[in-house]
Amino acid sequence: MSDTAVNASPGCPLCRPQGETVLWERDPWRVVLVDDERFPGYTRLIHARHVREMSDLPDAQRAQCMEIVSRVEIAQRRVLQPDKINLAQFGNMVAHLHWHIIPRWEDDPHFPEAAWGPAATRDAAERRRWSDKARRLRGRLDEYRRALDAQLS
Repeated sequence: MSDTAVNASPGCPLCRPQGETVLWERDPWRVVLVDDERFPGYTRLIHARHVREMSDLPDAQRAQCMEIVSRVEIAQRRVLQPDKINLAQFGNMVAHLHWHIIPRWEDDPHFPEAAWGPAATRDAAERRRWSDKARRLRGRLDEYRRALDAQLS
């Protein structure tokens, strides 16, 4: 791994986080809850150093990364019971290694499109039902946090 891969980047929001809800942290990883009303339980795994690509990591950290992603998914499935989990690792907007672990439901605002895709067409009754369901799901986030802690401890 090159020295430039681990140095913090001054303009990188993941190198200098502010206002994150950290669910779990163990060097070199942190797991944070993403504040997104549309996707209760949306979680991000972030490498502590400014690493751009998975291939910049030593083999052991690559394996550890995928193990953490899997354990986050397990906790989401147990507690939030989504219809699907979306996993994404882009870095196009922020070139700092991070994974998105997004629980999805068939009635969420964007399903079946990607979370970043266009919103689905929903009538007023469907939007109300989703709003009620999302509120119930947000009420389970403390339970999700405990399940996640149990998975990662």
